[in-house]
Amino acid sequence: MLRIVGLTTVLAAFTAGAFAQGPPAAPAKGKTAAVVNGKEIPEAAVDRALKPVAKENKTKARVEIVNYLIENALVDHYLELLKVTVEPKEVEAGFASFKKDIAEARQDYAKVLEKMQITEAELKVEIHNQLRWEKFVAQQGTEEKLRKLFDASPEIFDGSTVKARHILITADAGDEKARAAALKKVQEIKSGLEKQVATAATLLPADEDNLTKQQKLNKAIEDLFAAAAKEHSACPSKRDGGDLGEFPRMGMMVEAFAKAAFALKPYQMSEPVAAPYGYHLILVTARKSGEPVKFELVRNAVAEVYGARLREAVIEKMKADPNTKIEVMK
Repeated sequence: MLRIVGLTTVLAAFTAGAFAQGPPAAPAKGKTAAVVNGKEIPEAAVDRALKPVAKENKTKARVEIVNYLIENALVDHYLELLKVTVEPKEVEAGFASFKKDIAEARQDYAKVLEKMQITEAELKVEIHNQLRWEKFVAQQGTEEKLRKLFDASPEIFDGSTVKARHILITADAGDEKARAAALKKVQEIKSGLEKQVATAATLLPADEDNLTKQQKLNKAIEDLFAAAAKEHSACPSKRDGGDLGEFPRMGMMVEAFAKAAFALKPYQMSEPVAAPYGYHLILVTARKSGEPVKFELVRNAVAEVYGARLREAVIEKMKADPNTKIEVMK
């Protein structure tokens, strides 16, 4: 899938049920959103991704989009350093496949590009970069490594789920002062909840059996957390007490959030979980185990997870490199 299409995943939290009304604004031609190791990320690329986002969500979404595009540029630079190459004929084959998919969907190619706000030349660059990344992942993702990932993380592939509530305190990725304040706020909320839970535990009838007392305490924990979410959370889920429903280990939540949630037992609160847009506090309220599955049946899914984790590792490595220079325009 092209990375420009992949932005829909990044924007999912902002676009769900809330698309911008009226015609989109014209892209900011000539302006630069960021510079990564000398490579400019045009503001037009950000505008393109912001197109479907509701007006009230654009400011927050823009931070996510710029971060995503910066990470793409870091990955591209890393592959250039490694001299991972793609033949022109491979790019042309990918381009032909893209056009074929459009034709089979009975859409006009020129209109699709216009809607995507991308030129044919830019499209081919994206195809080239995507193919280069896929080649690198295939080289790195040996059968041994894929099986090791499968064996180490069965809950990702067997259909296991958790049910959770969360509290989100927002702060932009580049604002260290705001992030420190957000972290402190989450820590204060967690501390306050722990005190309330301890008090609730002392009020349980002493003559009840342990199972009944635990059930009542669990309900108190969830009620207290839901009340705190309604009061403090910046997520739209606050109206439901931070309830996110049931979700799997992969595919619905960002990795840091899902990893933290699946590490919890029912009615256990997480430590603050960092995200590009702030900090989460998570309460898991239920877990459902999946069914055992053979590696061969989910190999493609394992490869996708491996690729996602490899991308994260590359980005982390590049950001830690003292030679990496990232400038975000104000």
